[in-house]
Amino acid sequence: MASGEQTRTRGEQWRAQRERQDRGARLAAICFVVAIFAAFGLMAVYIAGGQTQLEGLLLFIAFGAVGAGLGIWGKRVVGPKIVVEERYPMRSTDQARDEFEAAYEESLGEAVVGGRRRFLLRLLAGAGASLGLALLVPLRSLGPGPGRDLFVTEWEPGRRLVDAGGTPILAAQMAADEVRTVFPEGAEGDAKAQALLIGTRPDQLQRDELPAETVGDLVCYSKICTHAGCPVGLYRASVGELICPCHQSTFDVNRAAVVVSGPAGRGLPQLPLGVDDEGYLIATGDFNEPVGPSFWNMTHDVDV
Repeated sequence: MASGEQTRTRGEQWRAQRERQDRGARLAAICFVVAIFAAFGLMAVYIAGGQTQLEGLLLFIAFGAVGAGLGIWGKRVVGPKIVVEERYPMRSTDQARDEFEAAYEESLGEAVVGGRRRFLLRLLAGAGASLGLALLVPLRSLGPGPGRDLFVTEWEPGRRLVDAGGTPILAAQMAADEVRTVFPEGAEGDAKAQALLIGTRPDQLQRDELPAETVGDLVCYSKICTHAGCPVGLYRASVGELICPCHQSTFDVNRAAVVVSGPAGRGLPQLPLGVDDEGYLIATGDFNEPVGPSFWNMTHDVDV
């Protein structure tokens, strides 16, 4: 038993312990109630239109209150205070026994302890349920699934390559080191279909590494960076590299636009090229891979 408690009778010690547990139980209950209100507040803010900073604060309060409540419960109500008990005579004095019985009856005994535990468990369950419900509410923001939109673009066989103004491009007009942003004819400005048509230097293309057809030294890649979706627009003709200005991902144009450096995880998708009867550049199909940043099922096409 602690030194400060040695001179107290068992009845006094029982009362002191009960008071500490009661204070701890009240504090734990307050924490759980705070967590419940914070969770419902989080739901209300989200449904009202959302406010990132306030939602973050309420989430912090909810988790913090649950953690604080569990800590108080474990430390002050359950234990684990180490108590060294002195050896007492086998039988207490009659006065000590009477005091202990009186204190025990006042505290309602184990039934009260069990009731307090049940009360705290119910509050804890309420805090957990309300917090879980608050975390489920953002599922409303997911919206409908994208279907096959992530797998296809406006490019299709026979569609001409045009510039932003809708002017078709003759293959003979392209020169080495020249770069143009192109779109499918009739879909000028389409962000997902935009591509870079590049005139590479003679004998620089590693044709056995290219996954799609080219026209002479002309090659065409998606303009959307596979890292974060920024437009890839910087071309270093001397080394045949495309650079994304956002995070400096660098792609080797002559080797299927594989990643040379930077955070991008895969190369730029290539558009297969051909020439129609009038000498204009056309696509012979869609990109060889989905364009833009990777997504979780990009290697598993879906049927819709």
